[in-house]
Amino acid sequence: MAEPKIAVVAFDGISPFHLSVPCVVFGEDRSAAGVPRFDFRVCAAEPGRLATTAGFSITADHTLDALADADVVIVPSWRDPDETPPAALLDALRAAHARGAQMVGLCLGAYVLAAAGLLDGRAATTHWAWAEDFARRYPRVHFDPNVLYIDDATLTTSAGTAAGLDCCLHVLRRLAGSQAANRVARRLVVAPHRQGSQAQFVEQPMPARANGDRLAELLDWLRANLHAAHSLDTLAARVAMSRRTFTRHFHQLTGATVGAWLLGERIAFAQRLLETSDLPVERIAETCGFGTGATLRQQFAQALKTSPSAYRRAFRGA
Repeated sequence: MAEPKIAVVAFDGISPFHLSVPCVVFGEDRSAAGVPRFDFRVCAAEPGRLATTAGFSITADHTLDALADADVVIVPSWRDPDETPPAALLDALRAAHARGAQMVGLCLGAYVLAAAGLLDGRAATTHWAWAEDFARRYPRVHFDPNVLYIDDATLTTSAGTAAGLDCCLHVLRRLAGSQAANRVARRLVVAPHRQGSQAQFVEQPMPARANGDRLAELLDWLRANLHAAHSLDTLAARVAMSRRTFTRHFHQLTGATVGAWLLGERIAFAQRLLETSDLPVERIAETCGFGTGATLRQQFAQALKTSPSAYRRAFRGA
């Protein structure tokens, strides 16, 4: 099977960090660790050497022609939301999208996809600091400023900086499965999976005190006990907090409600079991805390737009 082709768009004035995010997820050969290899290309939006925001310059070995047969096209950011991207870049993105490539806009890269008209009528996000500007500039986009990343069919956009890593790991998970994504995440020493619906930021970070340690330990315990039923009252009692205090601190730490966090963890666990085991769907449902296969199928349909059996066939086929 041919290696999937990943094309990343570099441009004059790019941030080295934003460029490095897809490079470190897709561009390194980790086949010895069981991660599929990719035909990875960095493409220049303009000719010649490209300046970076860190004071050094880079060159890219490919032009925008490399987008013509890419399976995934990633725009890692953009230098200025007020600047309309070059017409050649917009045309290349439209052509790639028209033939079915997965289009990814990280951080301000969502502006580039929106300028190409690809996000009209679709769900998208970008960095929270530009949320108001983006929503005003592109009113046809179903904009959600409160998520880390969001999929809408073949279009994926993310919030800024570290959320780009979450988004690229999410794309890798779709291409190669959760085991491959987990191995890359472990290598990068980042969380293996953060739900796209998680909040971009919290107003009041958790203090470095016992509460934070207790909640971190609770999250580890919950991941080891996803099969069991959990209530707010029993979890609050486990960390010696009132229900109200526990709910507030949990949301500050994770950016999600207890129910949403548990659902995301259970779905991720079910994905891993479907990919790596021959357990029947009913058994997986029990192991992950869904109770019945019918509930697992319902949650899969809502979250992943597919069924557990179809998900397993897709990744076993890959």
